[in-house]
Amino acid sequence: MDWRDIPSLAALRAVEAAARCRSFSKAAEELNVTHAAIAQHLRAIEAQLGAALMRREGRGMVLTDTGRQLGGSLSEGFGIIASGVRAVAAEVADRPLSISVTPSFAENWLMPRLAGFWATHPGLGLSINPSTGVVDLRRDGFDLAIRYGQGDWLGVQATRLADADFTVIAAPSLLQGRKAQSLADVSDLPWLFELVHGEARQWVTEAGLNIADCQMNEVATLSMLLSAVRAGGGVSVASSALVADDIAAGRLVAVVSERREGLAYYIVHPPDRLTDPARIFKKWLLTQMG
Repeated sequence: MDWRDIPSLAALRAVEAAARCRSFSKAAEELNVTHAAIAQHLRAIEAQLGAALMRREGRGMVLTDTGRQLGGSLSEGFGIIASGVRAVAAEVADRPLSISVTPSFAENWLMPRLAGFWATHPGLGLSINPSTGVVDLRRDGFDLAIRYGQGDWLGVQATRLADADFTVIAAPSLLQGRKAQSLADVSDLPWLFELVHGEARQWVTEAGLNIADCQMNEVATLSMLLSAVRAGGGVSVASSALVADDIAAGRLVAVVSERREGLAYYIVHPPDRLTDPARIFKKWLLTQMG
């Protein structure tokens, strides 16, 4: 389609409204523009087509045959557009809310709380995609994401959900009653670290733990690591947001923590208006974090 041969959509909307309302004033009120703007659009299209669309008759305006033909076509065309938009909007409203989240956050924080969310919002479906990869929310069709970092990502709005810290954790079965309140108190115990992410290892090293003197094992993912720590397989480091339930239930003991300035878990979404389901879920997330 060559849009250069077609008048502007604003002008066509003005002509359609004027033809349907048989009045410049009513058309102007409907489109929230001035009477003069409607008249100007009409004159511009008449000049482009080389034909009159409306003529004055007494105190009112009447359509010419050309105006009646064009007005009918425009009404039909805009009606098809409106129907298409409504159909897509209804489809979007009915589909599940699509969420991207890191696997460790999904397993250790989000999933244990979702039963409560569904109990209070039974009609709101969720499609949760656990992935460590960076996603383009618009391109990949995600409504929201929960990500770990500084919150300074371009092109999205980031709302802080939970501060990130390094918390040294161990199972009571491993500690066997010892009062552990520092790295030195657990330096003789076996340690577990993720194979890929080295932030925790770097932090304990900077805090004074000599890893070379420790019995150390590595596992592939944080989920595997936490399962092993809960079973008493070693001491490790995790964000307190991911192990808060374990600590509250007594499955794990927090030995020592240090907050990392700037780092946090963030709710991330496109900066334009959120859908109602996305707004509901975002509010619920923030409420869960208190």
